[in-house]
Amino acid sequence: MIADHRSPLADGAADTTAAASQPIGQLPIQGWLTAPETQRVLAALAAGGTEVRFIGGCVRDALLRRPVRDVDLALALPPEQVMARLAAAGLRAIPTGIDHGTVTAVIGRQHFEITSLRIDVETDGRRARVAFTDDWAADAARRDFTINAMSATADGAVYDYFGGIDDLFRGRIRFVGDARARIVEDALRLLRFFRFYGDYGRPPVDAAALAACVERADDVKSLSGERVRGELLRILKGGDVVDVIDLMAAGGVLAAVLPEAGTSARLARLVWLETTATGLSSVAPDETRRLAALIDGDRGGDGAAAASAIADRLKFSNHERLRLSRAIAGGWRIDPDEPAAALARALHRLGPESVRDRALLAWAGELAVEPRLPRARTGGWLRLLTAIDQWRPVEFPLKGRDALALGMPRGPAIGAALASVEDWWEAGGYTAGRDACLARLRAEWAGGAGPAGHDQMLATNAREGR
Repeated sequence: MIADHRSPLADGAADTTAAASQPIGQLPIQGWLTAPETQRVLAALAAGGTEVRFIGGCVRDALLRRPVRDVDLALALPPEQVMARLAAAGLRAIPTGIDHGTVTAVIGRQHFEITSLRIDVETDGRRARVAFTDDWAADAARRDFTINAMSATADGAVYDYFGGIDDLFRGRIRFVGDARARIVEDALRLLRFFRFYGDYGRPPVDAAALAACVERADDVKSLSGERVRGELLRILKGGDVVDVIDLMAAGGVLAAVLPEAGTSARLARLVWLETTATGLSSVAPDETRRLAALIDGDRGGDGAAAASAIADRLKFSNHERLRLSRAIAGGWRIDPDEPAAALARALHRLGPESVRDRALLAWAGELAVEPRLPRARTGGWLRLLTAIDQWRPVEFPLKGRDALALGMPRGPAIGAALASVEDWWEAGGYTAGRDACLARLRAEWAGGAGPAGHDQMLATNAREGR
């Protein structure tokens, strides 16, 4: 049985629209709204006359006629009953956040997140203890921004308790109620403010919201690395990223999230290269590369320590960690003036993704110093990027088992000998076949590659991130 929580709306949230009990807008008819999958979920949940509404992002984006990716719904039933109704209709139900009233319905590849109407009973800046309610306005009052607090019925009638429609079309990102209180409840909202401002906002920024974000900037340090990473990467992938980063930097928020960050000058030129300048399909907006553009490297170092610190703090995957390190650490010069053999070696060792990152970052760095490069230099960068696109990987024909088959004892000397042969193979343009490489390996071992080769292997591995 749902508890009867009919609490007042969030402090300071009420305005001339807050008491609206009638719909004040209408969603345009779109494919997601009438899709068979959507209708199946609605029919399952609405059994017995229960009111079901679309909430959050799908309402917001539909009003703007933007593509709707995620369809979320809400209703005044506890999650156990939601799962029972879905099961009765033959739909798969996943208890993704059942303690907080969230269930996911799955139909084919389509996922629908369904939440029970709720209010926050207790918050600590990271998580909330909730109680279920049947009050739509109270549920809307616990949401972050007015543009995310709207809901719509199955036939598209929009309910807007906090002026979200007006804010949406004015490009105004405004917290529901008191901005400071909303951030204290969940510090992640601080970062979400900047993300939504980049994607939906227009100047001038809401003064109360920005002031609260600046005041509470250090609160983000209490969040898990995974949550911060998710929002930071979305900010970097989103719209008006340079203006948003500058806004964060001016208020001290960027320093709290990313103390390794420098200025946005290189990022600004990188965004231009990714979105406008190159015309290459392989060059697209990329959040990890944009993160690298903000990092100037270590003081007196080559960026490796900065990359490691960021990856540790933000809980990067192994792939993200390696890619960030390869993008900003030293040891590889990617430049149109370098010989083709140097580019080929970098591609073989690092892969095209990382070499492309380094090329774009280097080009953006030049543009940050001199916005109008000579035509020949610009052409050189474009040819280099085209060469990266056209490169096809070649595989070194030997493995560790080949060394063992030659009688080499297990241990680090095998790696050293193979690395030496691979260097020779690269220097010859990757043309030597397996037999020639085996002969070279046999010669390396016969020549005493053991202890000396071990030292070489360690140096090579450290230099090339192996």
